[in-house]
Amino acid sequence: MAEFTRQRGKRQDDSGLGSVLDLLLANARLVLGVSGAAVLAIATLVVKRLIDRATSPRDDGDPKAEQKTLEESWQDLALIKATPKPPKKQRREDLSAPLLSPARPPVPEPKVCTAPLETPQVESNPPRCLTLQEKLLSHYSSWLALSKGQASLTPQLARSICTQLQNFLRSKCPELPFGSLFLSGPLLDGLGALSADHIHFMLPVVLEPTLWSLIPGEDTVVRNPRYWMIKRTDLEYFPRGSSPWDRFMVGQYLSSNALNESLHKMLVASINWPAIGSLLGSLIHPVVASRELKLEVKHDQAELSITLFPTVEMEGKVLLSAPPEGLVENLWLESFARAEAWKVRELDAGDSGARQLCLRLLDGVCRTHPTLHKLSGSPLTHAVLHLSATTSDWAEESLADRFQQVLEELVGYLERGVLPSYFNPKINLLCELLEEEIDEMGFMLYRALSEPELLLKDK
Repeated sequence: MAEFTRQRGKRQDDSGLGSVLDLLLANARLVLGVSGAAVLAIATLVVKRLIDRATSPRDDGDPKAEQKTLEESWQDLALIKATPKPPKKQRREDLSAPLLSPARPPVPEPKVCTAPLETPQVESNPPRCLTLQEKLLSHYSSWLALSKGQASLTPQLARSICTQLQNFLRSKCPELPFGSLFLSGPLLDGLGALSADHIHFMLPVVLEPTLWSLIPGEDTVVRNPRYWMIKRTDLEYFPRGSSPWDRFMVGQYLSSNALNESLHKMLVASINWPAIGSLLGSLIHPVVASRELKLEVKHDQAELSITLFPTVEMEGKVLLSAPPEGLVENLWLESFARAEAWKVRELDAGDSGARQLCLRLLDGVCRTHPTLHKLSGSPLTHAVLHLSATTSDWAEESLADRFQQVLEELVGYLERGVLPSYFNPKINLLCELLEEEIDEMGFMLYRALSEPELLLKDK
């Protein structure tokens, strides 16, 4: 009885399935035509046979039956695979034509002069991913390299402003033996980002070597080997007033702060910048609120930020009138900019290296990054110089490797909180950073070790 019920149910299912398939095939002739309906009929037959075989009772004791069933399944799949494909497109009039109408000769269509349609080219391969080397070079050309117009205009405009400032100082302060102003900064040194927005005016302060001497940084009140003091000597034989620079003394020391304040007043109140700017086709404004001696310049094709640095050269040292923030006003900062630029250029000339290119990339990344901007400039240069002492391959083909290696070195320096100067190991170039700043920089660079593209996002 149970077997009967099962067979009955199967026949009912077969009958119902057959009715559905017949209806499907009848409609298919109307829609797909004879060839399309034939294709569908073959595929339907195969599916029906597969369903029948799946619902039929299996003779577990007959291995030949199992082998036959398996062979039939593969044959059915082969039949589906060998079934001719229906035409991809049919016109609406073809679909509506009677199925049994006699064949008629084709009516020639009038020729129309039309341009042949271009077959769309489908790219077979996916777009290639750029290597880090290619990304670095692309970032450099897109964001850091100057156009020829800017590269020629910026130094020319800066030199014109420098000449006007030199003429003013000589006429306003003829008693002060200032040397000739000269330009410095990333654009001219070749080490920083080739952005034209940072120019340095170096103003030499010419001291009498018999009346002044240097006090090492370790012996100053801040105990920092990078900050020096300039002491007035032999006051008993050459009293105050013997040197024109005595007017800027505080105690027995030449005060960088006093000199900066005097120059700041002249920049803000004494120089007719609107007239000079009109002469040069620019707008020039001194930055009143800055502790530094700054000028902002706007031209039709460029914008400049100019910083004036009074400079003392004595006993083989280059000292800038750039005291640290705080109450100390007699300190002078030792600058290694000239030595840095000379050393990097010498190394690159010796092995056709890409140290300058690597530094421009690093400086451009750090200078505009909200977390890394205090690493730009001198710290990066000294990190590259340290790495050059142990790594010889600085060819441009190795730029990506050296870029990542400098990042790794910087992470190590930040972990220790010490980046020694290449020229004086006693000087720690990270000593003025806060602990929170060091932690944030270290974390950012640590992430960039595995994903350098984080630093190359569009600005």
